[in-house]
Amino acid sequence: MSIRFDSIQVRRVRGGAEPERAHLYPPGTYFEAGDKGTLSFSWIDESKFRFARESRFVPFFETVNYWGVHRNRTRILCDACGRLLGHVYDDGPPLMQGHGQLGFGPSQAIPRRPRYRFKIKALNASPHS
Repeated sequence: MSIRFDSIQVRRVRGGAEPERAHLYPPGTYFEAGDKGTLSFSWIDESKFRFARESRFVPFFETVNYWGVHRNRTRILCDACGRLLGHVYDDGPPLMQGHGQLGFGPSQAIPRRPRYRFKIKALNASPHS
């Protein structure tokens, strides 16, 4: 299956896994963790990848007005060669309506669906349309 992204037709992720077009977020969708140089999916076949939890204690900006010190995320690795393909973030659409249990706004307080964010450089691309 192919995915059309600007003028590039993406065939598959390194290692042969094919992300599905139906689960690709539209270009320009805002995510708190950003999306520069990446393609984001709402779902992937997790059996074709390896995952490694990552916990870092460094300052980072979650939104323009909110920053944190402790970041948890999951690395997406190629099952065949172990190369880093992207990360899983918990900044997808909310799992519930409202402002979270305690009335807070940032994504750490509102349970959210995962977002599978692949680096464009980790995708095999074809110039054919």
